[in-house]
Amino acid sequence: MSQINMSQVKELRERTQAGLNDCRSALQEAAGDMEKAVEIILKKGLAKSAKRAGAVATEGVVAARVAADARSGVIVEVNIQTDFAARNEDFLRFVELVVTAAESARAGGDLTAAPNPQGPGTIEDARAALVGRLGENVTIRRWDRIDLDRSGKVHAYVHLGGKVGALLAVGTATPEAAGHEAVSKFIDDTAMQIAAMAPISVGRDDVPAEAKAKQAEIYLGQLAEEGKTPEDKRPKIVEGKVQKWLKEVCLLEQQSVLEPEKTVEQLRAEVAKALGGDFVVLRFARFERGEGIQKPSGPDFADEVARMAGG
Repeated sequence: MSQINMSQVKELRERTQAGLNDCRSALQEAAGDMEKAVEIILKKGLAKSAKRAGAVATEGVVAARVAADARSGVIVEVNIQTDFAARNEDFLRFVELVVTAAESARAGGDLTAAPNPQGPGTIEDARAALVGRLGENVTIRRWDRIDLDRSGKVHAYVHLGGKVGALLAVGTATPEAAGHEAVSKFIDDTAMQIAAMAPISVGRDDVPAEAKAKQAEIYLGQLAEEGKTPEDKRPKIVEGKVQKWLKEVCLLEQQSVLEPEKTVEQLRAEVAKALGGDFVVLRFARFERGEGIQKPSGPDFADEVARMAGG
C-alpha cells in the first residue's frame, strides 16, 4: 500500500472539502493517485453534505454567447462552492443550459423562472436537481444581455477557463461596415482589454456621480489620515486624484494593453477613419467570477488534525 502523507491529504481536502479520514482512505484506495482519489470522493458522494445546499458559492464559471448574426449576446455567472465541483461535467452542462435560457430571456428577467430549454420544468428545477446530485450549492448569480438597435456588432471574450468574461457592442454607420476587418480586430482586442483592465464605464459621462463622490471621499480620508497636507489644499489634490482615477476606469481613456503607446479612444478613431464613417463603442458588460463575494474560511487544517489526534 502506498505511503500517504499529510500534504496529499490536505490537497485532496482543499479540492473536495471532504473529511480528513475520507480523504486519507480515498488516497489509499487510489494508491496515492490524486486524480483517482478525487474521482473516488465524488463517486462515493463524500463531497456531499446537506448543509452545503445553503452555503456560499464562490467558485464557478463565467460564460458568454453571441448570436449567429452578432446582433445580440449574453453573459452569465454561475457559481458553485468548490473549484473541484466547478469542473464537473454536470455543472458545466448546467452552465450551458443557463446560457441557452438567457438567449431567449428578456433583459433583467429572472433566469431561474425561465423554462428549461432542454426538458420539463424551469431552470430553477434543473438547478435544484443539480444541487441534489452534487451536494453543493449552485447559484445563478447574475446575467446580462446586449441587443443592438442599430448597425453594429456584438462580441464576447472569456478568459482563464471562465474566470472572467466580457461582452462588448460597437456601432457602425452601415451593416456592411460591421463586417470590416478593422472592426473585428478592434472589438476582439477591446473585449480582451475589458477583461484584463476592468473598466467601469465606456467614457466619463457614464461614470455614476455617486462613484465619483465615493472615490473623492476615499482620497480625502487618505489625506486626512496622512495629516501632511493643509486642509484648504486638499480639495484641489483630491480633484486631481479623481481625474487620474477616471483615466484608469474609463475604457476609452485607458492605455491599450496590446498597443501601450495608444489609448483605446485613439484606436477607435483609427477604425472610424478606416471605415470612413461613424464608429462608436456602445456598451460592455464584464463579469469576474466571485467578484465581491466574501469567501468563507473553512476549519483550519492544523486545528482539524489536532482535534482528530485528541489535541
